Parts: sequence; C-alpha cells; structure tokens
Amino acid sequence: MLGGGEQGENGKTPEGGTVGPLTDSTATAIGRQAANFDPNPNHRLAQDYADQIAAALKEATETDEKWAPKLRALKADDDLTVSDKDWADAASDTKGVTEAGKKYLDSLPQPPKDGSPEGNAAWWAGLSSEEQAAWVSMRPDAVGALNGLPATVRDEANRIVFDETRGRTQTELDSIPKPPANEWTWISSGGFASKVHTDEWMDWDRQYGDRYAQLNTTLTGMKYIQDRFDRTGEGGLPEAYLLGFDPVGLGDGKVVIANGNPDQADHVAVYVPGTFSGLDKIGEGEDHGDIGRGETLWAESSKLAPGQNVSTITWLDYNAPDSIVPEASSGKFAEEGGPRLYDFLQGNRAAHEELSGNTAHTTVLGHSYGSTVVGVSAQSGSWNDSEAVDDYMFAGSPGVQADHAADLGVGADHVWAMGGPGDDQVVRQGGRLMGLGDNLTIPTDDSFGGNVMKSDSDGHSGFWDTDGHEASLSLENQARVITGRYGDVVLED
Repeated sequence: MLGGGEQGENGKTPEGGTVGPLTDSTATAIGRQAANFDPNPNHRLAQDYADQIAAALKEATETDEKWAPKLRALKADDDLTVSDKDWADAASDTKGVTEAGKKYLDSLPQPPKDGSPEGNAAWWAGLSSEEQAAWVSMRPDAVGALNGLPATVRDEANRIVFDETRGRTQTELDSIPKPPANEWTWISSGGFASKVHTDEWMDWDRQYGDRYAQLNTTLTGMKYIQDRFDRTGEGGLPEAYLLGFDPVGLGDGKVVIANGNPDQADHVAVYVPGTFSGLDKIGEGEDHGDIGRGETLWAESSKLAPGQNVSTITWLDYNAPDSIVPEASSGKFAEEGGPRLYDFLQGNRAAHEELSGNTAHTTVLGHSYGSTVVGVSAQSGSWNDSEAVDDYMFAGSPGVQADHAADLGVGADHVWAMGGPGDDQVVRQGGRLMGLGDNLTIPTDDSFGGNVMKSDSDGHSGFWDTDGHEASLSLENQARVITGRYGDVVLED
C-alpha cells in the first residue's frame, strides 16, 4: 500500500515517464501483434513491463485513496512509551479502519452460525493467511472467543482485547475525580459522638462511587493476569496463553489462561474454581490464587512426565456463586456454566487434532462448586465428552449432580475424588444436604463408585499446598492422574 511518502501519497498519481500504457486487454493484444513488425526487438518487452507497472500503480492508487485518510488517523504520540492512553486511542482510532474494511470482512468466509468447535476449527483452517490476519486485526474479540481455534491465535486476539481494555479502563478511571480526602467526620447527638461520612464524600460517592469501584476491580484482576505474563520463565514456567478474556463475562469476568500450549501438549489439565471466584480474585495472594493453582499443577505434573509436554488451564467462564447461601446451594450456576465448559473442552480437542493430528490426554479438575460445573459439563452434549476428556477429578466436591461415577461418560475407573477435614467436611456434607449431588450422594462416597484418593489437605483449600519444594500427597495424586500414572495414585484404604 502506498501512503505517507512522496510517491502515491493521498491517492495522487506519481510523476514519471510511461511507455503507453496499454492497460486495455484488446489494445495489449494488438500491441503484441504490432511488435512482430517493430524494428526494435526490445520495444514489446519494455511495453509489457510498463503495462504491469501501470496496472500496479492504478490498483495501489485506488487502495491509497480508500485507506490513506483512515491510516493518517492512526497516530501515536511522539514518545517511545506505549501508555494506557495509547492503548485506549488504538481501539478508538482503528474503529475507522474497521468500518472502512467492513465490506472486505463481510466478503470473507464467515464463522459457522451454529458455532460448533469443529465447525469453527474447519472455518479457520480454510482461511488464507491474509484472511486470518484480517479477522484477528479487525475482530479480535470475536476470534478470541471462538472455541476450536488454535491457542496461538486465541492468545494473540485476546491479548489485543486485554491491552485495549486495560488502557480504556485506566483512562476512564483517571478521568474520575479522586474521592475526597475528608471522608469521615464526627457528629454529636444526645451526648454521643458518631463517625459518619462527610457531605462532600457522600456527594462524590453518589456520583462516581459505583463506577470508581468497578473500574478498580477490573484493573486489579487484569494486574493478576499481567503478572502471570511477566512471570513466564521463572522456575521454568512456560509461556502463558490467554484463551479467553472478558472483563464482565457473565458477571464475574471471564479468564481462561493456560500454562504451555494445549494444542501441542501430551497431557492437558483444566482446573475449574468454585464459589467466590472472579476476575478480581483470580491471582490473589502469595500463591497467586486460581492462576497459581494452575501453575502448581503444571510444575508437579511436568516433573512426572519428563520428555513430554504438559499444559494446565485455569478456566473461569461461568458466574461463580458469591455466597454459600443461597447461591452456592443452588445448581443453577452449574447448569449455566456446564455447557460452556463442555464447548470449551470440545474446542480444545478440535484445535489439538487440527494441529497435531491426535488428541491429548485430558483431565478436568473441579474444586468445590467448580466440581458441580464439571459434573454438568460431563453430562452435556451427546456423551461426546469421552472424546474430549479422559479423566475427571473432584476436590472438596459438594456434589456433581449425578449419583454414580459411571454417569460421567468416561468410565468409573477414570473418575477420582478427594476430601479433607474441617471446613472441607462442612462444604461436602452441606452440598449433600442441599441436593447438589443426586440422591444425597457426593463423589467421596463409596456408593458413588469412583476412585477416592488419599489426601493430606488440612481443609477445603489445601489440596495444592507444598512444603517448600516438596509437594503434598494431595498434589502428587492429582499430578499422577494428569500424567496418566494411575498405578502410582494412593487411594483411601
């Protein structure tokens, strides 16, 4: 494309000599015949070159006339720092280019209407590299959300969305006046002093409070994700792949992030967190929260599979309950999230097959209410999960909306569960009474029919603990299942 230089700028035909041009097809044919009688043997060759150059310049000029005004709008400031404002401007500036290119995008093959992972994978594989680049650049939000596309493609698209969202969010936050410093004051009534908000602070809160809190919450979660990006390489931690991102999602935000490329992995583990999960807590604490649990599973599993590739994924794409009662006592959140997890797993299988020609050994691990989501996912579709999943694991499960391991479609011998004392007993027995498991049955019951693994967790959140560099038995058992070392799993007596 021409633009910004001395030649072909703003659609103007550049200066220069010509040998014609004979760009009309009939005139060209006549010209070739005439060349047979031309005493100069090089004239026809020169004419052909001139025709090609003239045609190329004509096409470039037409293209420049269309795009130059839009591209001139894509100006960054003159420093070398890509700031939040720059990212916010990028989304705004490229809107004009996207609108100008809408006809082109509409002319390309469109994603299948049914949105099946297999259909998405076939659609993407059928695009040319130029068409794929157009979709990523102009619709990164759509591309990043499509199950079945390669992990590298989804990561590229979602990182664009991530950076633009962070820039836009920070810019909006910076535009809101800071809360007044004099938030509190004292008033006396009836001889008693009471601490209350100042009128000034109350006015600010009514006008800006909710939005100010929401923007800060979003940025907190995004900092956790960026921190994971920045920790790549530490302790051998592999590249992160952002397979899904939405600051709002179904309510708690959407974060799907992998350690290592799942399309190239021999073993894949998908971890689904439970109650209280959300974007703003996804990497909370010294152990890096739910993102960190995925990292811990990767590190321990990789030790048990030398020479093989392992990928672990933290999957948060459902509206996790925000309370024990009444939300976590209801199955509706799992009924909403289970089919979404099912589609994601089918997409992982389709993408892996497209790239590698085979499937990875895949384990799905649900913690707490996340296990209920996994249980619904396993019973979604038409019993096809057995193609996408090899093993199911449940830690601290209050129930999986099934009363037999065999109901999950992979065979009872590939269903695993573990529990712990204290608050974990409260969660599991509470789930039993609230009906999250059919017929008052939970996965750690003998009657459920799965494998009950021995656990040394001290409670509901200790299944991923390590003692220095030593993994707990709970963590080792999970890694053994993830890597297919079933014979090494220590079961309850």
